[in-house]
Formats: sequence, C-alpha cells, structure tokens
Amino acid sequence: MIIQFRCERDHARRWMCRETLHVNGEDIPVQIAWTATTEPRPAGLEALFALERVVLRKGKAGGADMVKALPEQSQARLGDADVVVDFTTAERDRDSAAKLYLRPRFNGVAGENAALAAILAGNLPVIEIVNERDGTVIDRGHPSAEVAAGLSGGLDTVMARTLSMLAAAVSGAPRLVPQLAYSMGAPRKPAPYVLRGVATSIAKEIYRLCCYAPHWHVGWRYNDNSDIWQTRDLSGPAWNVLADPGNHFYADPVPVTWQGRTVVFFEDLDHRVGKGIISAIEFDGKGPIGDVFAVLEEPWHLSYPFLIEQNGELWMIPESTGHRDVPVYKCVRFPDKWERHATLLSGLELADVTITQHNGLYYMFGAWRDGTGGYSDTLAIYYAEQLFGPWQPHASNPILMDRATTRPAGNFVTIDGRLWRPVQDCTNGYGAALGLAEILELSPTTYRQTVRHLLKPGPLWTGRKLHTLNRCGTLEVIDGSRVQPKTTALLNRFRSSGKSSQPEWRGAIAKPVAERQH
Repeated sequence: MIIQFRCERDHARRWMCRETLHVNGEDIPVQIAWTATTEPRPAGLEALFALERVVLRKGKAGGADMVKALPEQSQARLGDADVVVDFTTAERDRDSAAKLYLRPRFNGVAGENAALAAILAGNLPVIEIVNERDGTVIDRGHPSAEVAAGLSGGLDTVMARTLSMLAAAVSGAPRLVPQLAYSMGAPRKPAPYVLRGVATSIAKEIYRLCCYAPHWHVGWRYNDNSDIWQTRDLSGPAWNVLADPGNHFYADPVPVTWQGRTVVFFEDLDHRVGKGIISAIEFDGKGPIGDVFAVLEEPWHLSYPFLIEQNGELWMIPESTGHRDVPVYKCVRFPDKWERHATLLSGLELADVTITQHNGLYYMFGAWRDGTGGYSDTLAIYYAEQLFGPWQPHASNPILMDRATTRPAGNFVTIDGRLWRPVQDCTNGYGAALGLAEILELSPTTYRQTVRHLLKPGPLWTGRKLHTLNRCGTLEVIDGSRVQPKTTALLNRFRSSGKSSQPEWRGAIAKPVAERQH
C-alpha cells in the first residue's frame, strides 16, 4: 500500500514531511504530492510561530514549523497511490484511481485555515475524517490540549491527532463514530492571540517559581448514607483533605479493605524530582492513622494504583507509561510489599488502566497515546478471558477520541444491573472535572457510552480541579488541585524540625475542605 498526502507547497510543515504512517503495526510508505496554494494564510503567521518557538518552546522544533527545502523523497505525482489524504481545500481529483480518498475537516471545514480559526476562537476543533467519494464521516474526534502551547502548538496537536485518526481509518478497523458538537466561537486575530499566549506563558513561569504546580490533594469522607453515584453531586458529609508535606502532592486515591485493614493507596510525587511513587496510609473508620508510607517505587514514574482481587490474592496495576507497558504487581505482604509478577501489555502508552468483568470477559480501559498529541483524549480497550491474558485489542481500537469522555477516573460500578465508569472531563484542562458515564454496550467488537452527569469543583469541594473518584465501604475518596506556595513547604519543614524527627503532617487528620484557605 502507498499513502499519498496532498499538501500545499508554499505552506509545507514538519508534520507533513514523513516517510511512513504506522498502520496495524506496520510502517506504510507515505508520498507527498505538493499542490498550489488554494487560500492564503493570515498575515504574519510564520513570524508569530517563530516567536512562539523561541519563547514557548525554548527553540525546540515543532510540527507546525515551516519546511523550506522540500525532501526529495516526498515528491510524488498525483494519482500514484492506493490512499489519498487531501489536506487542501481544492476540489477532489476526480481522475484519481485511489481506492480511498480522504479529507480531514476541522469543525466541518477543510484546510489549515479552518483548524487555525478554531484555535483562535479558543478551542481545538472537532476533527472529522471524510470519505470524499460519498461524503460519509469515517471517524470523528476532539483532541485534548495538554501539550498545545500557543497557536503553533495548537496546530501541531490538531495535526498530530489527525494523523492518529487517519491511521485508524486506513487500517480497515470498524470505526465507532461518536456524535460531537462543534464549538463555534468568534476567532481572534493571530497577533493578539499569540502575544497573550506569550504573556500567559511568562506568568506561568513566574507562578512556578513561587508555587509547586500542579499540586494535587486527596479528599476523603465517611458517608453512611447515599454516595456520589446516587446523589450525582458532591453533597453529603464535609470533605477532608489528606495532609501532605507541601513539596509532595498526593493524587489518584484508591481505597481497599484487605485482611481486616482499610488502606488508601495513591500517587506520591516529590516536586523536587518530578517522579511519582505509590504510597499509602491506613484508615480506622474515623480517618487516617499512622504515617504515610511508600509501597512501590521504580526507576520510572508510577501513578494511578488500580487494585483488583483475583484467586484470593491482591494485585496492583500502576500506571507505567514512562516504561511503555502495563505491569501487574502481587501483594506479598499487605500493605507495604509488592513484587512485579507479569507484564499484561508492552510497547505502548496506556494511562490509568482500569479493569472490569462483563459478560464473562475481562475488559481493560486506558487512555492511549501514540507518542504525539495530548495524553487524555483517546480511549483504547483490551479484553481477555483471564486477568493475566492474553489480552486482545478491541476490534475498533482506538475506540474513541474525545477529551471530555475518554480518560478513566476510577473504578467501574454497577447500579441496578447497569455498568458505569467515572471519566475525566478535560474540556477545560487536564483533570478539570468528572463525568459519570453509563456504558450502554460493551463487547470485543462494540462499545457505546454516554455521560449522564458532570461533577465540577465548587463550594462543596474547593480547589481548581476534580479528577478521581473511588469508594470502599462507606469511605469515599476524590482528588483535585490547589495553589501550593513553596514557602508553605519550607515552613512545614521548619516547624517539624523542632518537634520530632517525623514531619508533623504525617498521619494528621486535616480540616474539612470548607475550612481551608486556597
């Protein structure tokens, strides 16, 4: 197979100049047929991109950078391909003999200017892959913007995710096309947009000099009555915050009762080294007791310690995207000793792995990434007859690209025979809100879900974000982020140094969140 990209010669960008597209585990050759420009770009666009490269990316190359010398291997003739992907706004080449003629659209409109207009309006566009021969939409997705710095970064992210979707469309795998609404705001002019972004970037750098960012914290409460899944909001008993030392953050809390003890496991990240480990603290029915203690550390970053019981044993599957695998650890001494037992999947980035059993099979959900674009917008599902596999990919992987409904946010629950899962809503940034999604259909070949309820930070859970939900018995846990001045961590260490060898925050029961200042 040969894939041909049709791109405008006068606006050649780094993301276009590729020799292959990774499809079904193989690198398929890509040719580029350069065409004439069909519509001009905004005046001064490339100068603004150059400014962003210096200020926002510290000189690092990006996919939106212009390419002046076109690669010789990219020269191709129109018509010499099995699949044509037309990135221009020109009419379809009706003489093309390609078996498949695709055109990406951004909020329903073809061309780079359409993608830029959406970004300038303050939102990354909905991407559609359209079969130009009959007008059908083969796939549709809405990317997340965690790595989209500025206008050029937004364009880079959009095109990276467009290539991800194209690989899936070309693979022949059945696509489960979601219904996603366009966000059609009024676009701003490029210069004010870029200058504002540069100013915001400088402000963030100053903020990071003064504060640890992001700084996640764990909320907990005992709720003897209805839980969040019943109330569909954060009402009920006041939330407490698990105290941290200031220069560490705690996130992704997962409670479990095992061998008569209730323990909450969580990501413990030291801001000074930027790497997470898995730590834990015990609860006694009233709150946390004893000290926070480390339970699992690797040379790479660990987070999201998903727990599952199998054959009378307790197992942990922490996020291990930095090592590009999905490992499983066996608890050999509860709660503080774990040993690596097996690798369920390898050679891929799959974040926040969460497993459920449904109709006799195990299903593994995770936020999938192919090395580019955002971290929270693409869902992949795998299934197996046994926990330890072999695990097979869902027929339509990647299942879904939608920043609002993709990334796992805690354990599955069953309510009145219906399966639900919490999802991260990253519409307004990573981990900004929680969605409660009902799974309508799940099999090795099908998947449908719908978000019924949305939970956001507010008076009942102050802070800036909300991105994990779990429960064990009457103990409910969530997490969010807050402003954490670096001086607070220094003050905590100073206060604790004169009292004991252990910092005073360890084992402390924090005030209800409503009493805290943020």
